[in-house]
Amino acid sequence: MSNHLHIVAFDNPYPPRYGGVIDIWYKISVLHDAGMMIHLHYFSYGKKKEEEDILRQYCATVQAYPRKTGWRSQLSIIPYIVYSRKSEALIQDLCRDDYPILFEGLHTCYYLDDPRLKGRRLLYRESNIEHDYYRHLAKAERNPLKKVFFLCESRKLRHYEQVLENSSVMLTVSQADTEYLQRRFPSKKVIRIPSFHKDDEVISVPGKGDFVLYQGNLSVAENTAAVSFLIRKVWNESMPPLVIAGKNPSKSLVRLAKTCQRIRLIANPDDATMTGLLRDAHINLMVTFQPTGLKLKLLNALFNGRFCLVNEAMLAGTGLTSLCSVAATPEQFREEIRRLFTCTFTEEETGKRRDILSKIYSNRENGKLLLQCISS
Repeated sequence: MSNHLHIVAFDNPYPPRYGGVIDIWYKISVLHDAGMMIHLHYFSYGKKKEEEDILRQYCATVQAYPRKTGWRSQLSIIPYIVYSRKSEALIQDLCRDDYPILFEGLHTCYYLDDPRLKGRRLLYRESNIEHDYYRHLAKAERNPLKKVFFLCESRKLRHYEQVLENSSVMLTVSQADTEYLQRRFPSKKVIRIPSFHKDDEVISVPGKGDFVLYQGNLSVAENTAAVSFLIRKVWNESMPPLVIAGKNPSKSLVRLAKTCQRIRLIANPDDATMTGLLRDAHINLMVTFQPTGLKLKLLNALFNGRFCLVNEAMLAGTGLTSLCSVAATPEQFREEIRRLFTCTFTEEETGKRRDILSKIYSNRENGKLLLQCISS
């Protein structure tokens, strides 16, 4: 078994601020601790040199490539997220040896079918069924031009997905995505390895909080739709306080939050503030209208927070239903919030989480499985 591995990432994985790069960063950390010599290739968005210096502490080599953004990359029949990550320098770097290659997301798969890589062990890491993800983005988007772009990209991604026939093995993040790829590619090996994440143990604090927390990137249409649903359909002046915290909320979202006195919006909280809110809240409230991938904020809340109240789409393919309260309609959300505020979060709940999360979402155990997939 070679202890060298190429990882092709769609973005700089440090700092790990959002879903896809969180998975990549903590995967790199686990592989580094296991003695793997990682050769990282990523597409640059102009990150700072000190961030790359941190990567070099975990990777044997680090190479960045410029992403070819702009309208010319959108004219190709190949999806924009793929074509804009085309780089002859990358394929030349990958061809300097015969180490296995891990392609992170469909975004990075431009060279997956390149004849120069024939005979290599090529691993595909799925984080979303991308054409579904972009179709849901189109549904949530109000800007007509962006909506058209997302719909076109979804169609291109559905067609381009066939490139995965060239992979040696596919690594999925959820059971639902595993079953989809098994149906789509019945002759290929598909193995579920849930997303790697920052938490090693459950540290939820027993007791009660006095507010409900919704947190997420508030510049993303999916999260904006969820917040709008909660404010317009669920909350009123008889409800417990709701704190909405996240990155870059729009002016219209800020105005909407002010329509109810029981709602407080915190824009761009730092990491310490966000961690404090997560642990102090009585309920971590999570709603999504995109049943794709694995929502890492759900894991974060289960490892660090008290009660978790979600809709079914948040749980799709996770195996975590028994650890959460579930609601669908506005009235069900209100009833469940009121019920949970009569309950105290206990050590028994924490123990239940430890039992389930250690079996499915242990970075250490999933790292062992990943090493087997790289070598076999």
